[in-house]
Amino acid sequence: MSTAFPAVETLTSTQLDQLCINTIRTLSIDAVQQAKSGHPGTPMALAPLVYTIWNRILRFDPKNPIWPNRDRFVLSNGHASMLLWSALHLSGTQAVDSEYETIGQASVKLDDIRRFRQLDSKAPGHPEYHWVSGVETTTGPLGQGAATSIGMAIAEKWLAHHYNRPGFAIFDYNVYTVCGDGCLMEGIASEAASLAGHLGLDNLCWIYDNNHITIEGNTRIAFTEDVATRFLAYGWNVLRVGDANDLERIEHALEVFRNTKGRPTFIVLDSHIGYGSPNKQDTAAAHGEPLGDEECRLVKRAYGWPEDAQFLVPEGVYEHFTAGIGARGAEARRNWTQLFEAYRAQYPDLAAEIELMQRRELPTGWARNLPIFPADAKGVAGRDASGKTLNVLAQSIPWFLGGSADLGPSNKTTLTFPGAGDFQADSPGGKNLHFGIREHAMAATVNGLALSKLRPFGASFFIFSDYARPAIRLAALMELPSLFVFTHDAMGDGEDGPTHQPVEHLASLRAIPGLIVLRPGDANEVVEAYRYIVQLRHQPTVLALSRQPLPTLDRTKYAPASGVANGAYVLADAPGGNPEAIIIASGSEVSLAVEAHEKLLAEGIRSRVVSMPSWEIFEHQPRDYRDSVLPPSVQTRVAVEQASTFGWERYVGTADHVIGMKTFGASAPLKELQKKFGFQPDQVVAAVKQQLGRN
Repeated sequence: MSTAFPAVETLTSTQLDQLCINTIRTLSIDAVQQAKSGHPGTPMALAPLVYTIWNRILRFDPKNPIWPNRDRFVLSNGHASMLLWSALHLSGTQAVDSEYETIGQASVKLDDIRRFRQLDSKAPGHPEYHWVSGVETTTGPLGQGAATSIGMAIAEKWLAHHYNRPGFAIFDYNVYTVCGDGCLMEGIASEAASLAGHLGLDNLCWIYDNNHITIEGNTRIAFTEDVATRFLAYGWNVLRVGDANDLERIEHALEVFRNTKGRPTFIVLDSHIGYGSPNKQDTAAAHGEPLGDEECRLVKRAYGWPEDAQFLVPEGVYEHFTAGIGARGAEARRNWTQLFEAYRAQYPDLAAEIELMQRRELPTGWARNLPIFPADAKGVAGRDASGKTLNVLAQSIPWFLGGSADLGPSNKTTLTFPGAGDFQADSPGGKNLHFGIREHAMAATVNGLALSKLRPFGASFFIFSDYARPAIRLAALMELPSLFVFTHDAMGDGEDGPTHQPVEHLASLRAIPGLIVLRPGDANEVVEAYRYIVQLRHQPTVLALSRQPLPTLDRTKYAPASGVANGAYVLADAPGGNPEAIIIASGSEVSLAVEAHEKLLAEGIRSRVVSMPSWEIFEHQPRDYRDSVLPPSVQTRVAVEQASTFGWERYVGTADHVIGMKTFGASAPLKELQKKFGFQPDQVVAAVKQQLGRN
């Protein structure tokens, strides 16, 4: 310990508070300076806020950071990650493994902070959910954290409605979200705030760091709206704290939030970025770069800190956090655990559901009533098969719920069984979520629900996956089992034209690591896709479904649809199983490939049809299986998909062997479009024969 500080036993509680706050500030300054990159200014400004939330308010047990009824803390302005790394370290938060067990070591060690932004440090540049215990959601893309917190707040309302009983408040947690000017400029935050106000999420508090600075300078160059009035219009309770260093006023505002019913709370916190820096406070220079050695010394002098000390945690700081959040969190969890045991004795079935949910497991018999579709040449639209399946799953899995961005009747995602209900402010138990025309916020909200251990889905047209893409990417980064159901997957909406006909979307989503993209080829493949998806625990899925009816294949003649679980499978084969040509297809083009296959067989050409609904699942199969489906010796291959040809070369060898889209679509009836762009059996037959030299 440095001799610069008085003995801890002589410090008043106010002095101890300030010592802890300045520890957060100086750890942040030192970490950014040593890394030679990062954002010191916001941690310097918001250390009093984060200290107050964590050490005075938050119901969070550092010894068990995933107990179900903990309060959630979301740092939406994730570039200020040193605030979170400091809080996790000083509070002694424990690490949790993939089996949801604490492993007897700190989530963030002081050495991790020394190695801020370095390889394998548990103090990366932005908060990462799957990497550091105590992080409730990955943040960094501005606005995403704030929007994700809406899902967490919805989840608490839904869980409380379904599982709380008189005398048993099993779920009553709050969500605290810190956001900045950048978050509030992003459109996703506006969408999310509008939805939260409509739903009256009074368990949600956003604290806005109003420091007037962005990378380019003062916010007056681009952001001059009245933010407080905007949130009043959304239906929020709006408060203001004029001094970010005033702990008592911050605590009072948070107390007002906890006592406010029927509305979310928005606290405008006036702060000084780079607080204490003689030359950089209130400037863009404090935002996104180290302060510099000399300025670090000057700042520490202003804080009354040893100027040359590095990564100093003075005596008494750890103990003060232990006496604050440590004791309060342990008591809250202990009381909840005792309550839950009494609850289990009285409501064993409900308690069992909660425990299954927390482990991302499924109830017994969840797949018992999944539909089976008979062979039918006229067929069933992918979206219709999906709607029937969703309604079964939502009845079989109590915590399965979701909705659409105002397209439920078109997506066929509305849950229509008795008792399904709509989630609204006055009916928080409904399973139908109405996101409005807010695809950005919908996808982030789905992630927030998944982070709360529900099994959620969000839906829209496939073309609008562009709007949802940032949250889909984050779902993959966080390894969440979020489900995104997209219909109108190709040119099936015909006359709507190229603005509504996705071309590049399959390829772009397939490019996201860890994301599963599934495009089933008939109604039974849709069912099998859901069977596969629902069992996932750590992977998000995009399900691309047709608007138009697809022939339901005769599974007594062709292979069973259960092959979907392998990503690709031999649907139809040459006699004896020794093909000279392979046709690979997904979605609406599978039945087209089957027609071409039958024509080729009639001409004595031994062809095989491979239905490939998911590249990602197929690539995870053993090499022997993949070679059995696509024998390397069979080089004559044609891929057929109403989408960009990009990427299909890996399976067929050359782009010339892909019947796909090289342009945008057009406005016309579907049959005319299929003819114009070559999606007809004869075109596939011709492509195979050309490769075989049999034209």
